[in-house]
Amino acid sequence: MARRQNERWERYLKDASDKKREGQSSSTTAVYAALLGDILVAICKTGAAVWTGSAAMTSEAIHSFVDTTNEILLLYGIKRSEQKADTDHPFGYGREVYFWSFVVSLLIFALGAGFAIYEGVYRILEPVPIQSPVVSYIVLALAFLFEGGSWLFALKQFRRAKGELGFLQAFRLSKDPPSFMTLFEDSAALLGIFIAAGATFAAVALGHPELDGAGSIAIGLILAATSIFLARESKSLLLGEQAYPSVRKSILSIASANPSVLKANGLFTVQLGPNQVVVMLSLEFSDTMLAPQIEEQVILLENKVREENPEVVALFIKPQTPKAFKDHLERTQ
Repeated sequence: MARRQNERWERYLKDASDKKREGQSSSTTAVYAALLGDILVAICKTGAAVWTGSAAMTSEAIHSFVDTTNEILLLYGIKRSEQKADTDHPFGYGREVYFWSFVVSLLIFALGAGFAIYEGVYRILEPVPIQSPVVSYIVLALAFLFEGGSWLFALKQFRRAKGELGFLQAFRLSKDPPSFMTLFEDSAALLGIFIAAGATFAAVALGHPELDGAGSIAIGLILAATSIFLARESKSLLLGEQAYPSVRKSILSIASANPSVLKANGLFTVQLGPNQVVVMLSLEFSDTMLAPQIEEQVILLENKVREENPEVVALFIKPQTPKAFKDHLERTQ
């Protein structure tokens, strides 16, 4: 079992770089697909909510409008993150996408989950019979088609990006929030549709409109759980995570292969955006080398690293002994 997992991990290290470079354009396409689906669904659900007076349908309509806003914010964050570096932001604007992803997760909680739970409690205390439930069923069926199409597209893109990794492992390793946020939002939306349909049917069939409110609360709880899950990962990226294992392994391999390097002591990496990484590399050079020779080798290493890993926007190489590097690690930990 352990051997099989190690082999799987090695295959991931080999393929991860190519997949993640393709990932950002794919995730942008997935966001556009989700945006189109959310707009169509929001219009349908709003009409049905006004017609039937269903609390669950009202919650679903608000949910779809929140999702529409979220996709717009994600696209805005992606666009902002693509700005070139300037004097105020010398490493670029990569973290814009992480910031707006965190904002999106908060909106799901504050607007989507908050309103759904409030509406559900209100309708339990003040139950109102659902009018024309057939309209709700038709609209929910259409919403399922729209959301289902968006979900399948997002799932296809995420599977392509994750390779052989499991879904949870790929989610935790991913440095591109839009690639998994659209999938989680669409999954929550599909669950909400099933709950809204079940709550509407139960409220009408059993003659208890309070069940409609209970369905709205259930939808709110699903949105709250989704929000917390996404916010946790977005926060981790916003604070700064290490680069992909494949990037770290590649840089150390390049450095170790250089004849002038006696030892690659280690490195620090920070992911600034889906395709932006800052690296600090500690190397021990031969004692016989002069400063101009070390400078020449540093330039060669920088060019080689960026050739193999174009996402590296800044590389700082520090000549030092292994002991000095170890002492530095002890001081910073």
